[in-house]
Amino acid sequence: MDAGTEPKRTKGTGWKSVYDTLRGEILSLELQPGTLLDETTLSERFDMSRSPVREALIRLAGEELVVTLPNRSTIVAPIEIASFPKYVEALDVAQRMNTRLAAELRTEGDLKNIARREREFEAAVKSGNHLAMSETNKQFHMAIAHAGRNPYLASFYERLLDQGRRMLHLHFEFLERTHDGYLLTDEHHLMFTAIKAKDVEQADILAHAHTRQFQANFINFMLENYTTDVTLGPP
Repeated sequence: MDAGTEPKRTKGTGWKSVYDTLRGEILSLELQPGTLLDETTLSERFDMSRSPVREALIRLAGEELVVTLPNRSTIVAPIEIASFPKYVEALDVAQRMNTRLAAELRTEGDLKNIARREREFEAAVKSGNHLAMSETNKQFHMAIAHAGRNPYLASFYERLLDQGRRMLHLHFEFLERTHDGYLLTDEHHLMFTAIKAKDVEQADILAHAHTRQFQANFINFMLENYTTDVTLGPP
C-alpha cells in the first residue's frame, strides 16, 4: 500500500469509525458541549457519505452525547450543571448498592477481575491520558457491579457512569492542576480491600465517600472556572 493511502473500509463499518472518533472527542471534551455537528462537514472530514455519519450521530444520541435541536441541527450535548445534584444523588445510590452487593456476593474470579481493572486504572493514571483514565475508572466500577450479580442495578450504574464521564474529565483536570486531592487510586484500593474481606458496611461507607469526593472536586472546579455563585448542593 502506498504511503498516505487509506486502508479500504469493510462495507458497513464506516459509521463505527465515525462513532468511535466522535465519541472519544466528546468524552475527552476535545469537542466542547454545544459544538455544532454538521453532517456535510463531517462527511468531508471522514471522506464518506452522509449515511454512515447520520448513523453514528443516531447512536451517539442514544447515549445522550449529542442532541438534535428543533431545526434538526445536531450539537454535542450540554453538561447540565443545574441537574448535577440529582445526578450525584442517583450515582451515590447506585454506587453504594452495587458495592454492597459485591462485598456480599463476590467470588474469587470476581476479585481477580476487580484487581486487574484496578491495575489498569493505575496504569492509565501514570500515562496521564484522561480518556483512558475515565474508561478504566468505569471498567473498575463495572467489575464491582458485575460481582454484585444484579444486572438491573449494574445497567443503571453503567448508564450513570457513562453520563458522568465528561464531568470526570473536568475532575481529573482540576486535581492535576491544583494538586488538591488525589486521583481515586487510594479509594479504589480501599474499596477492593473491603470487598475482598466481605465487609459490606465498610464497602458502603467507602462507596459513599467516593461519590462525595467526586462531587466536592467537581463543584470546586466549577467555582474556580465559571462562576462565584454555584449552587450544586452540599459536597
